[in-house]
Amino acid sequence: MFYDLTVVQFSKVLNNLSHFLGKAAAHAEAKKFDVTVLLNSRLAPDQFNFIRQVQIACDTAKLGVARLTGKVESAPSHPDTETTLPELKARIQSVLDYLASFKPEDFADTAERHISQPRWEGKYLTGYEFAIQHVIPNIYFHTTTAYAILRHNGVDLGKKDYLGSLPYKS
Repeated sequence: MFYDLTVVQFSKVLNNLSHFLGKAAAHAEAKKFDVTVLLNSRLAPDQFNFIRQVQIACDTAKLGVARLTGKVESAPSHPDTETTLPELKARIQSVLDYLASFKPEDFADTAERHISQPRWEGKYLTGYEFAIQHVIPNIYFHTTTAYAILRHNGVDLGKKDYLGSLPYKS
């Protein structure tokens, strides 16, 4: 269950986010402006810009899975220096490659694992609580915000871009 809720779904979300980047580039090219305008855009003055939203979505995916499986030391390091679309795409791909290294059995004892972070000041959540109440909502928050920044700036994105392909049955 945890594998599907995290690795499978986070991979889909990150692939969709990478797709947003392609649409952002096409929009900037069609409108004849520098795409860095979009990368540095934000919805509110006190909210992170598009670049930071992508970085946090990536960090949420990789560190969420790493913490849920007890493999934090294996997570790739990203120094948050991306400033271009190709650099953001490379970061997303790096996280996708990392997620692909996990298997369902890596999540065998996830539900009861105690998970903490330095900013939680010694408090913890169980793996179940961490996945359902922290990691999953967090990746959707930052992906949705990235989506909204681009939509707000006129990029032709719709619900199908956000959801990606669905496994329809006949």
